[in-house]
Amino acid sequence: MHISTVEPLFIEGVLTSARSYQRPDRDVAITVEFRDKQGNSTVCDAFWDGDNTWRVRFSPLFPGEFSFRVSCSDPTNDLHNRAGVVNVPTYDGDNPLYKHGPLKVSDNGRYLVHEDGTPFFWLADTAWNGVLKAQPTDWERYLALRRSQGFTAVQCVLTHWRAFQQDSAGEQAFFGTSDIRINPAFFRRLDTKVAAISRHGLVPALVVLWACTPKDPGYYLPQADAALLARYIVARYGQYRPVWLFGGDGAYLGEKAERWRELARSVLRSGHALTTMHPAGMQWVADRFAGESWYGFVGYQSGHGDLADTLRWISAGPPAQAWRRVPPRPIINLEPCYEEHLSYRSKQRFTAADIRKALYLSLLTTPTAGVTYGHHGIWSWASQREIPTDHPNSGEAPPWYEAVESPGAESVQHLAGFFRGLPWWKLQPGGDRFVLNADTDDMLRFVAVSHTPDEPGLVAYFSQGGSVRLQTGDLMSLPVRWYDPRQGVWHHRGHIDSVTREFRAPDDQDWLLVIGL
Repeated sequence: MHISTVEPLFIEGVLTSARSYQRPDRDVAITVEFRDKQGNSTVCDAFWDGDNTWRVRFSPLFPGEFSFRVSCSDPTNDLHNRAGVVNVPTYDGDNPLYKHGPLKVSDNGRYLVHEDGTPFFWLADTAWNGVLKAQPTDWERYLALRRSQGFTAVQCVLTHWRAFQQDSAGEQAFFGTSDIRINPAFFRRLDTKVAAISRHGLVPALVVLWACTPKDPGYYLPQADAALLARYIVARYGQYRPVWLFGGDGAYLGEKAERWRELARSVLRSGHALTTMHPAGMQWVADRFAGESWYGFVGYQSGHGDLADTLRWISAGPPAQAWRRVPPRPIINLEPCYEEHLSYRSKQRFTAADIRKALYLSLLTTPTAGVTYGHHGIWSWASQREIPTDHPNSGEAPPWYEAVESPGAESVQHLAGFFRGLPWWKLQPGGDRFVLNADTDDMLRFVAVSHTPDEPGLVAYFSQGGSVRLQTGDLMSLPVRWYDPRQGVWHHRGHIDSVTREFRAPDDQDWLLVIGL
């Protein structure tokens, strides 16, 4: 095996077969076992990269010397049982994915952490078409800006789908609709852009199989073909410390849920990256996958319906009700309403204020783990003002280079700063304990209350001004602060001095109240 790339905590090896195969993506399977000096082993699937070439990528948690041995399903292939040694360099930079390790679920099951236990706040941007459409220099600019704005992950699609039917070379990820043939050239054009996400310190949140409509691979591919494609994607990109969104925008209910359970079991080997499902709007599918060992955290989509209906579903629907179930899992809204997207019924365009409501309610009506932001011009990677492909009712999207610095993106930057200054991983919903005069009739004025159960502290989000009376006996003498989520500015307002108290927002816009913490 020729080692073509050696970087801190990452290597890539090239395997060239002397034997040719008629269907190399199907006729032969190659794995490489890496073993450290303590005897710990990791088995990585190699992926076919055209002609007689396979590649394998390996990103261990620790540097050092590793022996390797190649295994081939065709024992007569000259690659079978090849062995050697490779040295993986240490990493001494500040990239959190390499400094702290890939993601996993915390010990208490409420939020995400890095491998070394460092809490990870999920704040993703939605760039479904970004890896597929962006020019490399544009992609670098976008990733650098998003990192500076406080984002921690980027959600992307990796194959052609309803909103991206072929790449600039006129090619797709595979040929055919059954008995498919993988197209390595398509994926080679994505490699540097996927690698760039993690290089910028952002988690690649990668959709394996988009599944919304009959135009999407996860919808129309037969089971065996879907598994073939999924294995290929996982082998090619699984060492960039990603999170897998195994299904994208699909209906995973009834018999369809069993299809996806079987697919994931057949594809994801032990030690795979953290994985969830990205379901269709307002479909709660956590119960369908709760028993699956590969299902790491609960992803849901509140979607793009009219704002009051969306906020009610977030605050009083399945997300707010299911978090107490056992075993616990982190709960993350992977697709709230997109800025500048049209709502489904009223056809009103979502504003930054609307986006903030959906984001903060998603964060505070379940144990805080994170949330995803989206902009109409960025998910589609619009190059000019245009209606995204096959989304005729979503409204015109501005070009991505305007959307990246939208009012909503500025709000997300302030959101990131707000939670960065709090022990957010300790927050759990506290409305039942603290709120004395709850009023949920007007969801646009809803007040979401969260607290830290093991120490005195409270956070409340006022969606649109108004007031709330709180039981504050457990919060006596703690400082009171208001945070302006539009400007990112704090206002200090004294201390708690009574067992109950009414709190009124400074004006009729949205505000965050913080007691203690």
